Amino acid sequence: MTARLPRRRVLVLGAGVALSGCGFQPVYMPTATGTAGVAQRELNAIEVDLIPERPGQELRQALQDRLELGNDGVAHLYDLKVGFGISGEGIAVQSDTIATRIRMIGTATWTLVAKDPGRTQISHGFAKAVDGFNLLDEQVFAADLSNEAIQKRLAEALADQITLQLATFFRRRAAANS
Repeated sequence: MTARLPRRRVLVLGAGVALSGCGFQPVYMPTATGTAGVAQRELNAIEVDLIPERPGQELRQALQDRLELGNDGVAHLYDLKVGFGISGEGIAVQSDTIATRIRMIGTATWTLVAKDPGRTQISHGFAKAVDGFNLLDEQVFAADLSNEAIQKRLAEALADQITLQLATFFRRRAAANS
């Protein structure tokens, strides 16, 4: 195990050097002074609108956790409006037409709107995540717990995608303006 550690470090350093040579920069890269970079400052300025129902609340909370990272009293300049839905379908169907596995698909459409008098639409996007759980005979409580856990995982995955899409948008916009 100790022989692998130095090799892994060398591989990670080599990958970092190779990526820096092609112009790669992390999306959340801080400035040279150590302060938040453009993407993080803009993400901090986003206020997430309410999303109805419990799965929507979980998505909103996950988005707030990601967008308000290190928020030090930054004024909200944007509203993020999110449409969210979860659908399910039975897979692994037995010969008696009973599904033994449920695939859950979470989809979110989002729109970033400026808090200006004209409510200018800044950007929009779409995110999708898939998860699933097994249905066991006469285990209704376990299925309910699995369903709740999947809804939370879908919310987390969608929040990651939306945050990355927003950060990429802000980085590109900053690069185009400079």
